[in-house]
Amino acid sequence: MDYLLHGETSERLTYRKLLPSDFDHWLPFYSDPSSFQYWSEEIKNPVQACENWFEKAFYRYRNNLGGMNALILKDNGTFIGQCGLLTQTVDDIEELEIGYSLLRPFRNMGYATEAAIKCKSFAFEHNLAKSLISIIHIDNKPSQQVALKNGMLLDKTTTYKDNPVHIYRVIVEKA
Repeated sequence: MDYLLHGETSERLTYRKLLPSDFDHWLPFYSDPSSFQYWSEEIKNPVQACENWFEKAFYRYRNNLGGMNALILKDNGTFIGQCGLLTQTVDDIEELEIGYSLLRPFRNMGYATEAAIKCKSFAFEHNLAKSLISIIHIDNKPSQQVALKNGMLLDKTTTYKDNPVHIYRVIVEKA
């Protein structure tokens, strides 16, 4: 199943597949400690971490496991981050997650919320899932605010990849 938003747009953003040429745009994410401050995984080598991220992204694309879309500003073509629908297994249950990560200069400007809302709308319009989740570290208040603005509610708290996380969920609205 194709969970990617390639070719989609929202008010300020264009969505497309991540490209190998996006590597240098995304590398600053791994050089900025604020990007991964909530996760137990320590980033010792930003280049290697970015390479691993791209390998996982392209693996997801090839195997129809969803993936992050590059977020591009409509007005000037700037790469600002990634957001997408990803298949995840949480507590032995396969779920469809809305994931989002932005480069630091573009945080706190509403882009993550805009992108997450677009992902939710896309998933429900295409009947991709009956509910969607966001997996968010229990201390990551900014991402929790994005989930709340996206109409999600705290569903449970669990452990995911050795991290304490909240699972926020939204259920498809019945017409």
